[in-house]
Order: sequence, then structure tokens, then C-alpha cells
Amino acid sequence: MTTENPINEQQRIEAGLAWRKWGPYLSERQWGTVREDYSPHGTAWDYFPHDHARSRAYRWGEDGLAGISDDRQRLCFAVSLWNGRDPILKERLFGLTGPEGNHGEDVKELYYYLDSTPTHSYMKHLYKYPQAEFPYADLVHTNRSRGRHEPEYELLDTGGFRDNRYFDVVTEYAKASEEDILIRITVYNRAADTAELTLLPTLWFRNLWSFGLMTEKPNLSLVAHDSVGHVRARHEDLGDYQFYFQAAQRTLFTENETNSERIFGFPNPSPFVKDAFHRAVVNHDFDWMEGRSAGTKFAPMYVLRVAGGDSTSVCLRLSKEPLSDPFDAFDDLFEQRQQETDGFYGQFVASHTNPELANIQRQAFAGMLWTKQYYNIDIPRWLAGDPGQVPPPAGRRTGRNHQWESLNNEDIISMPDKWEYPWYAAWDLAFHCVPLAMIDPGFAKQQLLLFLREWYMHPNGQIPAYEWSFGDVNPPVHAWACWQVYQLEKARRGVADITFLKKAFHKLSLNFTWWVNRKDAHGKNVFEGGFLGLDNIGVFDRSAAIPGGGRLVQADGTAWMGMYCLNMLEIALEITRYDAAYEDMATKFFEHFVYIAESLNRISQDPDMSGSWDEREGFFYDVLALPDGRHIPLKVRSLVGLSTLFAVLPLDMSHFANAPDFTFRLKWFAEYRAKLVNYQVVDAAEPDQILLSLIPPRRLQRLLQAMLDEDEFLAPGGIRSISRLHERGYQVDINGEQFGLRYDPGESSTGAFGGNSNWRGPIWMPMNYLLIQALRQYDRYYGATLQVEYPTGSGKLMPLGRVAEALTERLVGLFRPGPDGSRPIHGRDEVYRDDPHFRDLMLFYEYFHGDTGRGVGASHQTGWTGVVAHLIDQVFIKTVSRQPAPVLP
Repeated sequence: MTTENPINEQQRIEAGLAWRKWGPYLSERQWGTVREDYSPHGTAWDYFPHDHARSRAYRWGEDGLAGISDDRQRLCFAVSLWNGRDPILKERLFGLTGPEGNHGEDVKELYYYLDSTPTHSYMKHLYKYPQAEFPYADLVHTNRSRGRHEPEYELLDTGGFRDNRYFDVVTEYAKASEEDILIRITVYNRAADTAELTLLPTLWFRNLWSFGLMTEKPNLSLVAHDSVGHVRARHEDLGDYQFYFQAAQRTLFTENETNSERIFGFPNPSPFVKDAFHRAVVNHDFDWMEGRSAGTKFAPMYVLRVAGGDSTSVCLRLSKEPLSDPFDAFDDLFEQRQQETDGFYGQFVASHTNPELANIQRQAFAGMLWTKQYYNIDIPRWLAGDPGQVPPPAGRRTGRNHQWESLNNEDIISMPDKWEYPWYAAWDLAFHCVPLAMIDPGFAKQQLLLFLREWYMHPNGQIPAYEWSFGDVNPPVHAWACWQVYQLEKARRGVADITFLKKAFHKLSLNFTWWVNRKDAHGKNVFEGGFLGLDNIGVFDRSAAIPGGGRLVQADGTAWMGMYCLNMLEIALEITRYDAAYEDMATKFFEHFVYIAESLNRISQDPDMSGSWDEREGFFYDVLALPDGRHIPLKVRSLVGLSTLFAVLPLDMSHFANAPDFTFRLKWFAEYRAKLVNYQVVDAAEPDQILLSLIPPRRLQRLLQAMLDEDEFLAPGGIRSISRLHERGYQVDINGEQFGLRYDPGESSTGAFGGNSNWRGPIWMPMNYLLIQALRQYDRYYGATLQVEYPTGSGKLMPLGRVAEALTERLVGLFRPGPDGSRPIHGRDEVYRDDPHFRDLMLFYEYFHGDTGRGVGASHQTGWTGVVAHLIDQVFIKTVSRQPAPVLP
């Protein structure tokens, strides 16, 4: 067997796109998505449910278990399983739809991403499959019967894994070259007794021919079936591939076409439809398939009898070129790729000093990389429908996303999750790019620039939010992410990619202008934005009509825009080091920031200006401005107020050296505005050091006093999203109508936003990450001159840098085993504590219980929770160099 040149992962990363053509781009749920929804009223969950998925051809993508595809998802491979008892094959992950779950939608499976390199030269996936009948109905009915104050009913609760009666199915991929992929599927029987499993490694073409997108239907045809099986895959755009498999009991062929009889009640022109393998395997009915040797969907069938405690493996290979001996030195290549993967991750300090943290970090990276997915939607075609197909309902033309006719996406995108979110979310992606930049800065930069391209960004400058509503408003963190990725690459590789910054800066300026024009309704540097990604954090839905016909003046909207200004200012100053033409833009964003800072802090003089600073309570609140002139502070102590900490930037000589005009203008502006208002530029003892912050020192200390109080925000696992002071609830009267909320440390107790979103108490990793970053920035300026109690009331004073380290340790501690072996993320689950086959497995939840740290929400949202990988690095590395670096050409 030949191997490639170059020989290590870093060289493959730098080699370009060829090594990335194949990867884990297959979603684990395509059913129930907006793209596949052609219902009159946009009820995606009901129009294409899980029960249809095995029988109905998808239009916009494919899904599968532990699968891969090419980067345009034309040819797909995934694992299918049958335990001899289930009513259907296990081809994709199962979960509850939004209406079915007592806390919204939720995947009900046990699976883990164990390893991956950035180019997917090696990948490893684990799926745990019960030997008893999978409890589909039990999971639905039991969760439906539970209320919002009861816990969710999970797969482990059903008893299906009792006495270790389950299989561990480990799927591994190793690339011999860019388009030569070795596949090894190992089945472990964790029970004491022998058990049987039917394995169908499935190869199929995505159905594009039924929708008029291909001139020639692709074909899979059997070439040989003896000691080594061989199927040829032929596609008009992709070309030919060879699929090799070890000798199987049967070879099954069918077509990836809808079973119209089952779904719509219309006769099928042929019995060879998408779910033919279900009929054959589950019913032990193969006669009608005998002799068929071609189709668009294929699987060799292996009936594996595995002794208790034993394992067996099946090997396969997908290659662009014909191979004379496809399984020669097969295991050697896997071992080589595994060693290279270990070497690649050996660059991180944790790998050499702390195996426990290294395991957490590596699984975080694996989850990030496995969650890269193919995403395709063409809004004009989605609105109009495909030629020859049933046209979409007339209401689609004025319904969801109809104002985004410029949007046409077909790319590999970093997504929050492969089941809960098999679609992108723009502000999630910004956080994804931080850990991704640690291992693959080129991909992180490409992702950020992608969302600024004309086929993503709206002509008015808005960045699309997410599939359910591209026009919704998420916090403007794209500039922040661009700056983070630039800094990480500069620190790690020693190069400064100014071209990337320039490309991003131009489009971000358009987006910034959209925010100013659309979300500053009165032109007073006071910003709105609706829910701003925080869903149910308020006493009412901030994206819906405001009670009393009023207007919500949002402290967090204004704070996010202050942060946006500083991000753009710092980017402009960095580019100015190499291109003086950007110096004026630095001045623009500096002055805009000062106006925003003034607005946020001038509430006592003009309550219509911004979110309220309550001097007595020492906190920022949203303000409801009513048509009759009344202004009602909504005194919820939450991340809305703490978000004002995010906008902070210390400036020193390194910023001023190449920007004399900016420096002059800054000093003049500071002196001039000082005569008018108490602006928030803080002069230091040294005249060439200043701090830009939304919060003056006295207010900063008051705000931190609340944030670091264990009776309020400070939890064992980080900073809560709402203060525990609201345990007994908070209510406000608006024109005789009562609105309120209470502190919910875990699952949501309200049906708002589908019932699965909770910003009313739990710990959210990305917001904690921003708070830690802000503390480090304040510490760069104040150093030991500003110390606060940590925790509040303890009498222990710390500089803010040390507080940031302490918070980092709490967040990382969510994943670390405690004295009894339990990891907070797993709660009190004894299986994860005691079972050696569960003990070292990580789940990267959407958020975490505000009191215990137990994982809550989407269980595989490595997406923004993946920033824990960078926090682990910060446990060992305290500072990042700011020295000038060579510029990338």
C-alpha cells in the first residue's frame, strides 16, 4: 500500500482543499428541517417527521449514522444497523420533535465523536446500540406525559442498557490519499452473552435526478463479489469511484427514491425504493431482491455473532482509483494515521502535562471537526419549487425567509450540532471559529469570510442568522471572531494575515452600518435588536410586539454595539500598522464608541437614551419606553446587564506608534468631550495608555460585586445567566398586565421559544468566555491597582486577571471528574461515573445547570461549548504575545 507525500497532518492542512474533499459532512438529521418543509404553514417538524425519513427522498441534503460524503454531498457513506428486534433499521439518529419533548426537541441516542484531524485524514466515532428493541414509542410517550418541571426521559432511563446489553459500534476512517478512504467498523459486545448484529455499511447517491438537477442518473454496479467485493460508483460530475468490501453474506441494491405508496398512497413504479433494505432485512424477505446488481443505494450485509466481551471488525475502502489489493497493509495505514494524529495534538501543552485535560480538549476538537456539515439551500428555487414537482404553497412567497432571495448557499459549514442544529447559526459559528483557529486557522478564516460573501450577506448588509429565520437578529460578534482568529494565528504561527483582516473589515463595515441604520431607531446611539440570541431571558419575548405599544431600550443591544465598535477599532489599528489608509476608520469607530458609552451612562439625565444604570442597586437594566412618556426599568439581574462588561479595550504605545493622526484625534476628542459629559475614556498615569470601556471604575466594581457573588451569579461551574436573587420570581406591571420570570437553573419551565431554550439561570459557555476575556482586558490596564473580592464577601482580594483564571478553572471543572469520579456535566449518572466504557466519554452540552453544572439542552452542541478547548489552553498559557509578526503575502 502506498502512502501520500506530504506525510504529516500539518503539511496536509497547508496543502489546500484536496485533502478536505471528503469528510464527515453528512448530517445526522435532515428530516424536520426548514429546507425539507413544503407545508402551508411552515410546520417543519410535522411535514417531514422521523417516520418518513427511511422512505422519503430528501431534496436538499442527506443524513446518516457516523457518515461521510464528498464536499457537494453527491456520494454518501454511513453505517446502518439492526439488532434483530427493532421495527426499522438504525440508519440515522432518533429524537423528539419540539412538540413531543417536555423541554422541546432532543436527540435520544448515545453517540460520541472521539477523534478527528482537521483534514479528516483520521476520524473515530462511537455509537452505543441497545441489544433490546430500541424504545422509540416509550421515549415519545413518557416525555409527552411529563411536565416542564420534571426531568427529560433519556435513553439510559429506559433500561435498554441494563446488564451492559448493548453494542459499541466504532467507525474509523483513514485516508491513504486525498480520495482513497479506508473504513473500519468494529463491533464490541459489552454484554456477557453472545449477541447478533446485522451490519449494513451503506453507500448511496444523493437524489438530484428527481428534481431536474442532473442529466444522467448515477449508478452503483456490482463488479465482483467473492473474497473481496467490488462496486463501481459512476456519477456525471463526481466521476468514478471504487468501493471495496470484505466478503459479505449478501449484497443489497435499491434506488434512493421515495416510497410513494407508503408516504402518499400512490403506487410505486418499482419496489426498489429508498426503504427496500428495511423490508428485506427486518422481514427476512430477500427473494425479491435476488439477482439485482445495480442501483443508486447499496450495502453489503454482514450478520455478526459476537461473543460476550468480544469484538469483530469489517473493513471497507472507497477509492478514486482501482486497486489490485485494497486490504493490503490496511491496519498499518490506520496505525500510521493514528500516530500522526497523536503527533498533531501533541502541540498542545495539556497533552504533555495533564492526560485528563488532554482527553477533554481532544474530544472537544473532535466534536468541532465532526460537526462540519454540507449545507445547501437556494432560496429562489426553494420559494418557487422544482420543475416537475408539486409546487410549494402560495403562502411561501410571503412567508419564512422570502426576503432573502439573494441567499444561495452550498458549502461545508461549521454547525452547532449534527442533530439538533443541522443548519448554521451565525453567532454560534463566530464562537466555533476560536477553537477551530487553534488547529486549522485557514478553515476558521474561510468560514468567517464565507458569511460576508454576497450569496450569504443580504444586500442591505445583514448577516443571515439561521435557517428558521435568516432575518432574525443575533448579537454582532462576527468582527470579534475575526479578530480572535487573527490573533490566534498570529500567536501560534507567527504570521499576520492582514489580507484576511482587510477582506473582513470591508464587509463588516457594511454590516455595522446596517446595525446603525436599522437598530438605532431614534439616532441616539441606543440599540435594540429583539431577543439578541438570548431567547427567553426577558419577562416577555423581546422579538415580539412590546407590551403597551412601547419600545424596549436594550442594555445588551447597546453593549453589543459598543463591543462591535471596539472590535472594528482594534482591527483598523492593526491594519494601519501595514496600511495607513485605514487610520481614519480607526478614528470613526473610536468616536462612535464614545457616543455609545455616553448614551449608556447618561440615563439619569435622559431615560430615553439607554438601558438604565441603577445607582442604588449597582446594575444595568433594560428600560421599557411607553408611548405616554413613562420609562419602566425591567429590573431583571441578568446577562443583559453583565454584557456591558464585554466592550473594553486597553490602548498603549503599540497601537499609537503607526497612527499619529488617530492619536492626535483621540486626544483632542477626549479633551473636547470631557467638557461636555463624563465619557468613558479613562486616562492612566502614563499619558500613552488609555482604557476604552463602557463602564467607569466605580460602576465596574459594583457590577463585579454582583457577578462574583455566589448568592447571585457565581456558580461552581461559572457565571449564571440570571441571578439567584430571582429564585422567588420577579414581576412587573405594564398597564395592568403582569409579566415576570424566575430563576431556572436547568431546563426551561416555560414553553417560550419551543420550550428548549433557557437563558433564565443556566451557565452558557460562550458568554462566560466573553466575560473572562473582558476581565483579562481590564487587568491589562489596571493590573494590581484594581482588586475585587472573589467570591464577594469572602474577604479575599484578587486582581481581575486572577479572577479570570479562577473562572476559567470553574468552567473547565465542569468536565473534570471530582473526588468521587463524577463529572459535573453528567450529573449523578452512575454509568458515566463507574462504567469503564462510559467513564472517559464527554458530552458538550448547549448550557449547564446553574447550581450543579449538569449538562442541559442539546447534548452534542460542541459548537460554542467547544471554546472549552481554548480555556484548557489558558489554564497553562497565561498571556498571548502582541509583538509584530511577519505579514502573510
